[in-house]
Amino acid sequence: MTYGYVRVSSQTQNIARQMEEMYKYDLVNKYIYIDKQSGKDFERTNYQRLKKKLRKGDLIIIKSIDRLGRNYDMIINEWFELTKTIECDIFVIDFPLLDTRIEGQNLMGKFISDLVLQVLSFVAQNERENIRQRQLEGIRLAKERGVHMGRPKYILPNNFQEVVGKYHSKEITHSEAIEILNMNRGTFFKYAKIYK
Repeated sequence: MTYGYVRVSSQTQNIARQMEEMYKYDLVNKYIYIDKQSGKDFERTNYQRLKKKLRKGDLIIIKSIDRLGRNYDMIINEWFELTKTIECDIFVIDFPLLDTRIEGQNLMGKFISDLVLQVLSFVAQNERENIRQRQLEGIRLAKERGVHMGRPKYILPNNFQEVVGKYHSKEITHSEAIEILNMNRGTFFKYAKIYK
């Protein structure tokens, strides 16, 4: 049996490009498993459903190796489990050398796929670590220049001290103070503690 696996990182991302590739291999929707969640691990609902269906000799088609997962070690382990334990085949459309069917059951074909996977997974992980390092360096430099990172600082209403004073002296309730200040409850209590 041939199955397709499609993954995007969030509900808002579009799967059309990956689905178009699946249709080129004559896959119908009921044999395509789709997850709209992070590739940080393999605890994805539809991926797990697909894995339970897999039998020896089945084929999984994926668009690119990062659709399977993001972490080098996890991809290697999962690849091993799929191809060696379950004994199914994997074909990665964007990188035809990642096709465990190469030369049929020839051991050399499987070896080449496994070797290419190791190299690609290492390169992908290394690039993610480089991106993360560049992000951290960018944040550090921005902070050194005085750029504020994160949420903008909350600006209290002009009459906050007066109203919170009345709240603390029990002239008004917290509900009345929140209504006067047009603030949400959590923000009011956060700053009411400071101005006690």
